[in-house]
Amino acid sequence: MDLDKILFPLEWVVAWLMVSFHSLFTAIGLPSESGFTWALSIVGLTIVIRIALIPLFVKQIHASRGMQLVQPEMQKIQKKYKGKSDPESRQAMTQETMALYKRTGTNPFSSCLPILLQSPVFFALFRVLQSLPRISEGKQPPIGAMTVELAHSAEQSTIFGAKLSSYFLAAPNSATKIVTVVLIILMSASMFTSQRQLMMKNMPANAMDNPFAKQQKVLLYLMPLFFAFSGINFPIGVLIYWTTTNVWSMGQQFYTIRRLPAPGSPAEKALEARRLKKGKEHKKFTLPGLSHDDATEDPQAPTETLPKSGQRQQPKRKNRARPVGQGDGSPGVKPPGSKPPGSKPPGSKPPGVKPPGMKPPATAEGDS
Repeated sequence: MDLDKILFPLEWVVAWLMVSFHSLFTAIGLPSESGFTWALSIVGLTIVIRIALIPLFVKQIHASRGMQLVQPEMQKIQKKYKGKSDPESRQAMTQETMALYKRTGTNPFSSCLPILLQSPVFFALFRVLQSLPRISEGKQPPIGAMTVELAHSAEQSTIFGAKLSSYFLAAPNSATKIVTVVLIILMSASMFTSQRQLMMKNMPANAMDNPFAKQQKVLLYLMPLFFAFSGINFPIGVLIYWTTTNVWSMGQQFYTIRRLPAPGSPAEKALEARRLKKGKEHKKFTLPGLSHDDATEDPQAPTETLPKSGQRQQPKRKNRARPVGQGDGSPGVKPPGSKPPGSKPPGSKPPGVKPPGMKPPATAEGDS
């Protein structure tokens, strides 16, 4: 089958890592036949895989932060074409969205890479544990370093009375069911805690009302329930692997949220407060082709144009219509301070009245 050809190299790597860690733990004094030694080998395998995925995890964090920044622009595009279902509008909306991704260098699929790359490893470990009984009985060829003797040792080893290759549904004893239930609870609880701290601390307030955030809230409760019900079909060794990777993710996310929070999130405000308290400058995360102010702005909030001085524009008084003849010099209405026609300024004398002390002008008879 094509699946066998795809998973065989990964099965070989998984088996080699398990055997290598088993040899290391045996060399430091742990019992070779103990189930705890093989369980720690699976834990070591998980840690190695997660360390190898750290570069992709860093890219995932940057992609997630970038997607948070472009959400306001995405909402503007969605609002622009809201209610338009014709092919032309759909095509224009897709083109504008892709242009936004290209301009800002974001990719919505980058945040899924670590999960997608862990899935083949998960199935490879599942197949290796499932093959242990047949390899130990000689019914299947060895997988890489997992020889017949080592497969028999791993198959016969127990942890609290449960074999690593045992299932809940086909449990040979009650110890297997108890160990399986405990691991399923730990796996689901660690997954729920990781997703909850991601939503409560690392998502901005304006991103909590969009449809994507609502779906995340639903998945916050559905995913742990899904793994809780599907976990009864997993071997105990796979449950150990999945619980370990969830605990690793929880610690990794805690460190990332504290150091590289999403823009506008409560974690970023807490980081800014810590840096200001220490006297350090806080540089906000930005994208090329998208300013930080535009990214954190709420597209549904009313905008207000400010002058270049940075002060708010004072409202201008509107010209109201006045009654005809009022204050415009119309006849019959006297403006304030105006004088009646024919009036003279103060101090002027009427004609024919001589000021006191002034001599009358000489006549012609008196001169002759």
